[in-house]
Amino acid sequence: MKITAILCVRNEAAFLLDWLAWHRSVGVTEFVVVSNECDDGTDVLLDHLQGLGGLTHIRNAPPYGKGGIQFSGLKLANKAQAVASADWLLVLDIDEFVTVHIGDRTLPALIAALPNATAITLTWRNFGNAGVLAYEDRPVPLQFTRAGPRPLPWPWRAAMFKTLFRNDKTYRNLGVHRPRNPVDSRLQDARWYDGSGRALGPGMSTGRVFSDYRLAQHDLVQLNHYPLGSVESYVLKADRGRAVHRDDKLGLDYWVERNLATEADTSALPLWERAAPIRAAYAADRHLSKLHDAAVAWRKSRIAALLETDAGRDLYGRLLMTPPSRPLPDAEAQRLTQIALKAATSPSKA
Repeated sequence: MKITAILCVRNEAAFLLDWLAWHRSVGVTEFVVVSNECDDGTDVLLDHLQGLGGLTHIRNAPPYGKGGIQFSGLKLANKAQAVASADWLLVLDIDEFVTVHIGDRTLPALIAALPNATAITLTWRNFGNAGVLAYEDRPVPLQFTRAGPRPLPWPWRAAMFKTLFRNDKTYRNLGVHRPRNPVDSRLQDARWYDGSGRALGPGMSTGRVFSDYRLAQHDLVQLNHYPLGSVESYVLKADRGRAVHRDDKLGLDYWVERNLATEADTSALPLWERAAPIRAAYAADRHLSKLHDAAVAWRKSRIAALLETDAGRDLYGRLLMTPPSRPLPDAEAQRLTQIALKAATSPSKA
């Protein structure tokens, strides 16, 4: 079975080897990685990895068009042979780690558990900062093990998902959260399932990018999402801007909605034991190891430079002053949800 993961990156070479080792260990067989305007050697590291096999590197140069960086990158990836020849496809980000709970805890085991699936939603479990200040060159899933409660009724963005989908030509194009541009004649046969193995209604095959936040979604699989990282890493992430539109800066709003850390979740930790030998093999490649070390040094230097600016220091200080976020009481979460649903269905008052 050929499973291809698609990834778009910018200045994230320090995380790449851990991420690749993790996803090879859970059953991804091919990678298509799109880089854009990298300063930390991400593109050079990817060139070397391409030479080792099993990875296709595509450079995404500006201008990016009105869809933004990530959408233009996915258009390029859509043309790759590793995408065309895959049995299953999955678009991920560098801060997302697939965590399967069934069988041998691999993607093939998940697929075997849902043999009729056209698509399986991998719903986020967002992991908070939990007081980690400094960036550290260590696998992200080992550093952050506290998340918000589940189900989590607010904010609704916490229930967003990525999609593992069968490459059977039901969908023509890759999408950030779900496949796009369906073939209408094939939709009647499309079967979508959530991360707990529940069959989803036919409307799911053409819309929605978030799961039912009233229900637990992670019995079979969850997508561990580490959107914040350390305080230092978040300052650097904010400087980079959003993945879709680089000019949209991140601030306290993004942090507060995601900094929930009320529950321990260590379910991913045993999976690193399987990924560690793959990561060690990468480290044994002297050139690859040198490129990784240079990326770590670049990251630390860039963080230091940002903290010398007013904007960088201000954000760092505000993050330290902001307490961990608390889940909303159910009544308040339900009230906000009802208001949002009403607003979504009301005629425009503009």
